[in-house]
Amino acid sequence: MRVVIAGGHGQIALRLTRILADGGHQVVGLVRNPAHEADVVAAGGEVAVLDLEQASVAAVADVLAGADVAIFAAGAGPGSGNARKDTVDKGAAVLFADASELAGVRRHIQVGSMGVDRTEGMDPEATFTIYLKAKLAAEDDLRSRDLDWSILRPGGLTDSAGTGSVLLAGKVDPGRIPRDDVALVLAGLCDTPASIGRTLELIAGDTPVADALKNL
Repeated sequence: MRVVIAGGHGQIALRLTRILADGGHQVVGLVRNPAHEADVVAAGGEVAVLDLEQASVAAVADVLAGADVAIFAAGAGPGSGNARKDTVDKGAAVLFADASELAGVRRHIQVGSMGVDRTEGMDPEATFTIYLKAKLAAEDDLRSRDLDWSILRPGGLTDSAGTGSVLLAGKVDPGRIPRDDVALVLAGLCDTPASIGRTLELIAGDTPVADALKNL
């Protein structure tokens, strides 16, 4: 399986690359900064240097050509300012989906965030509110497309060691989840047809990941 990950140097993406590469899959990480290439390679992936805020749809589609799965795991990150929530968390997600369609890659997984549908009453000018609304707009765009899409909304992310057990469902109470376990679920979603066309929320729980995916 060939998997292309947008945001290839992200903390979840690097973990995901390692899991997939260890499983014998070919992984390509899209990174903006050439200085990040070594980290992706060390995790077992190949690298394509592309700035999703500047690249054309055709350029991204060239990287996606021949892929079995496209995963959008990019984000502007903390401290990036309000404008980049729109250009990365929404704009780059839309561009990546456009490129998937152009390249003929049907399986498309997008990493969102819990809370995107709970912004009522929040300060509309706050950076976190703008971030959540950008993520929701990216979700809405993906749902409108003729792709085999899945959206994964993790809860609050931690760097604690993964447990391999989660709570994965269409709607769960707010909670937290180790990045290790988010990556493990993403790897499993690549080959879980029951997740197609679904928006799933994810927090730490008591169900082994393999069972959580099977239960979908």
